[in-house]
Amino acid sequence: MSQTPLVLVDGSSYLYRAFHALPPMTTSKGVPTGAVKGVLNMLKSLRKQYPDSPFAVIFDAKGGTFRDEMFAEYKANRPSMPDDLRVQVEPLHASVKALGFPLLCVEGVEADDVIGTLARKAAAEGRDVVISTGDKDMAQLVCEHVTLVNTMTGSVYDIAGVIEKFGVGPELIIDYLALMGDKVDNIPGVPGVGEKTALGLLVGVGGGLDVIYANLDKVPSLPIRGAKTLPAKLEEHRDMAYLSYKLATIKLDVELSVEIDDLHPGEEDLPALAELYAMLEFKSWLDAVQRKNKAPAAKAAPADSVVDLFSDAPATAPLTGVAYEQSAPAETVAADADVTADEAPAGDYQIILEQADFDRWLEKLNKADLIAFDTETTSVDAQQAQLVGLSFAVKAGEAAYIPVAHSYMGVPTQLDRDKVLKALKPILEDPKKAKVGQNAKYDINILANASTPISVQGVAFDTMLESYVLDSTATRHDMDSLALKYLGHSNIRFEDIAGKGAKQLTFDQISLEQAGPYAAEDADVTLRLHNTLWQKLEAVPSVAKVLQEIEIPLVPVLARIERQGAYVDAKLLGEQSQELGEKLVALEREAFAIAGEEFNLASPKQLGVILYEKLGYPIISKTAKGQASTAEAVLAELAEQDYELPKVLMQYRSLSKLKSTYTDRLPEQINPRTGRIHTSYHQAVAATGRLSSSDPNLQNIPIRSAEGRRIRQAFVAPKGYKLLAADYSQIELRIMAHLAQDAGLLDAFRHDLDVHRATAAEVFGVELDQVSTDQRRSAKAINFGLIYGMSAFGLAKQIGVDRKQSQAYIDRYFARYPGVLAYMERTREQAGEQGYVETLFGRRLYLPEINAKNGALRKGAERTAINAPMQGTAADIIKRAMIAVDNWLVESGLDARVILQVHDELVLEVREDLVEQVTEQIKQKMAAAAELDVPLLVEVGVGNNWDEAH
Repeated sequence: MSQTPLVLVDGSSYLYRAFHALPPMTTSKGVPTGAVKGVLNMLKSLRKQYPDSPFAVIFDAKGGTFRDEMFAEYKANRPSMPDDLRVQVEPLHASVKALGFPLLCVEGVEADDVIGTLARKAAAEGRDVVISTGDKDMAQLVCEHVTLVNTMTGSVYDIAGVIEKFGVGPELIIDYLALMGDKVDNIPGVPGVGEKTALGLLVGVGGGLDVIYANLDKVPSLPIRGAKTLPAKLEEHRDMAYLSYKLATIKLDVELSVEIDDLHPGEEDLPALAELYAMLEFKSWLDAVQRKNKAPAAKAAPADSVVDLFSDAPATAPLTGVAYEQSAPAETVAADADVTADEAPAGDYQIILEQADFDRWLEKLNKADLIAFDTETTSVDAQQAQLVGLSFAVKAGEAAYIPVAHSYMGVPTQLDRDKVLKALKPILEDPKKAKVGQNAKYDINILANASTPISVQGVAFDTMLESYVLDSTATRHDMDSLALKYLGHSNIRFEDIAGKGAKQLTFDQISLEQAGPYAAEDADVTLRLHNTLWQKLEAVPSVAKVLQEIEIPLVPVLARIERQGAYVDAKLLGEQSQELGEKLVALEREAFAIAGEEFNLASPKQLGVILYEKLGYPIISKTAKGQASTAEAVLAELAEQDYELPKVLMQYRSLSKLKSTYTDRLPEQINPRTGRIHTSYHQAVAATGRLSSSDPNLQNIPIRSAEGRRIRQAFVAPKGYKLLAADYSQIELRIMAHLAQDAGLLDAFRHDLDVHRATAAEVFGVELDQVSTDQRRSAKAINFGLIYGMSAFGLAKQIGVDRKQSQAYIDRYFARYPGVLAYMERTREQAGEQGYVETLFGRRLYLPEINAKNGALRKGAERTAINAPMQGTAADIIKRAMIAVDNWLVESGLDARVILQVHDELVLEVREDLVEQVTEQIKQKMAAAAELDVPLLVEVGVGNNWDEAH
């Protein structure tokens, strides 16, 4: 039986390569982690390829080596290790050790020398060796038993591979390096000898340095450029060539304290990995470690009422008030966890199947100061889902699941759903009974649509929103991510009990033995998360105020909007789909005519051949694999340069997206129960506080094209009603004027001037009434461009002038509006000092990369810092307006309701005879949503469809 190969990993090489080649990654606190993630990914991959092999990861040790004594300038040109990389070395070493890999650092030599010594020893014993590296110097080690692999590129070099790559075999690689030198390591080589000359000498003379110097008379006749002068040059620098040979030679006799058989990887140190992954915020890896580290056990109880949670055998005992204990992880650590595993209460979870147990829990709920609640359903679509059960927690570690609609074969007798809901209704509808949920809007909608409807009130907290306002960028805000981050706890995942893919069960099909602990844990973890997060929020009153005065009051408002939905004209959408299909066919034919052949417009490969090989268009950018890119941005740039095919392709892609996303899809999304479309609004996705929507996404319907506006025409008012669209006018510019306190902008808005025309007059030095349409358009681009951090280059591209001219416009703008420039500089400085920026209402956006050493990352964070207070304040204002409008509509009882929210716009469905009254009130409520030093202007339109109203 042959031995498994010895695997030697050049850790130092991969650390640098991962740092420079991979996209930067940082923790929520701005600590760089990308190189660590890249190297660990590579190690994990290698381990899967060679599961039984001895393994070592070798790094350069601190301090100098014997080569520095040979040549003082050795590696002198190499810049010092970047700070963003230096801070990653220690956690990488610790992670490698915690994964069980033997790690070697030997003083006085380089990692190459340690690798060379181990490789030569193993090869001498007839053992195969795989060296994982990206360093070309290692090619000298290749032999019958030694192979190089570059995990980052997939390259493999045996003897033949080295010859193919370098033109010479492994035995001449040192001579090759000695002749041409190495700029990175500052190996001098022979001046004027590069790769081609070095290769020509080695192949032409037929040997290494000794052979070349013994045959200098043969050099002039070699087919090498400058061959005649080479002998003198080689002779002059003979000593340097041989010094370079010594410097390039990998040492093969380093004294090592380990034997090859000692290098088998050991067991993973799970507690250490958990701590490291938490610190580095490698959440998916942390979750996997937590699950390995977890050893739950069933609570001791009578044999007829306990089922082992982790048994594969079906339960045979009757389930009468089943009790479970969900143990916390044996050793859990999270970066923000305030509760360690030893402190976290074990879960006392009950499945309620008997009336007596239900009555006891009703009493607990009535006495509790705060109730955590959750629903289990058949679908993630709140408007279509059926209620399967409810779970509650009243103190950490104590929770219950009440199943009401499990449908699998052999399900125990459950309590009657409507009786349960009727009993819970007074508690859940009591506005004085404080409740906490995780994404409570979903549960509110589920219960509102239940067979016995419940109008949930008293939701005082929502852990998703608590995490979001605390730091919107620190993590995803789903329960599993939050439990891992703040509690160091890995939840039971839905896939663990329901399976995956097409065979995944719905919750009603899952046995109570599995469903009960899962559901009860949701309520328990929600309560524990709240206890942790609220403590953090109380320490920052301004942020807590955002939660209590904006986000939480908005939850029932959004729930109502989602349940209300909007009418769409499916027939009109069908007609539009047909028309778009005909236009797409025509555009496809036009593309074929330009190309001179038929091809698949959706195939990047075929399109690349047509654009660049057949038509010879210029290559603007390449993919990661080195192929000429056909991405949308590239096509757009080619289209701007008046190339015909890209113009057609851009039209084709735009119309195709409209058809597939809207005109084809919207009719399919009409709810059969209501006959309406119900989008879902998300409060905890956009970092700045803006709402987003999905299924369908109504935020991205294009309105600049006629086809896009026609989609809005399909959103119609029912008979006897009108659609009313109320939109803030230039709200972010008004917020800019307020924040910057610039006299010119304040004056323009206070006097109700056309701010773009006013800006054009200032920038172009003309009278207000002399501003041309093009000048106003350019001024508008400047106004909005500066808000979003547009550069002079970007502005030049947008308004069609050269960069020098666009910079002159920007300079003139800042000269006329100095307050804006001062605001930008002030905001950048504050962001750098604080690490965050704030909206007018106290919402914070943290900027972990604001002080990054990487210039591109830092500049991006600075642009965000300038824009976020404006965009975030606008988001806060529209949310405050929605709350005010909703409160008024509920109190007034008028036959009018909000059906859509898109960016700075509210769309209402209003009975025709109430339009005037509602218009007046909407303007007042929305204008009063914030007190700025300029008026908030609200524009209202009315029509039979959304496009008319807008």
